[in-house]
Amino acid sequence: MKTKLIFLACILFVLVLGCAKPPTAEMDSAREAVVRAENDPDAVLYGSSALARARDSLRRMQTEVESKRYDAAKALAAEAVTAAEKAIADGKTGAVRAREEAAALLSGLRPAIEETEQGIRSAQAADLDLDYIELDQELTGARRDTQDAETALAGSQYQNALDKGRSARAALGDINNKLTNAVTAVSQKK
Repeated sequence: MKTKLIFLACILFVLVLGCAKPPTAEMDSAREAVVRAENDPDAVLYGSSALARARDSLRRMQTEVESKRYDAAKALAAEAVTAAEKAIADGKTGAVRAREEAAALLSGLRPAIEETEQGIRSAQAADLDLDYIELDQELTGARRDTQDAETALAGSQYQNALDKGRSARAALGDINNKLTNAVTAVSQKK
């Protein structure tokens, strides 16, 4: 009798295991969440670490399903959804931060260009020993980068706006260093 009960328990256990099914709905939700995050440019740019975790959870979920460990697969599906949603949220936050940073950078560039242009004119009037053709080319490049940055900002391409704005700021800094060095050289001769 005891042997029959053990045998029946084993059969019941095998049947229960055999009847377990993959968490299809949870897996589909996880895949959809990751695809949504992958198709969100801000999530890709600013939420890349969370997106990488979502992809990893999705990959591990599939491995668990193939091994018929459905409870683990279900937990990993939930992790993938959570990480994908975090990637999207991080993307939105990152985009807002980049937009604000780009706008702040660009608001100071036009006055800086005018100030640098005035510095070049003053240096020419003082007949400082500088390559004014080169300075003019550098100033033109800074203006072009500033215009490109403004266009990128208007088109919600915040990282591009930051890159172009930083390039313009660096060019203006180089020009102003040359002007300062030329003034310093003249004052040291006196």
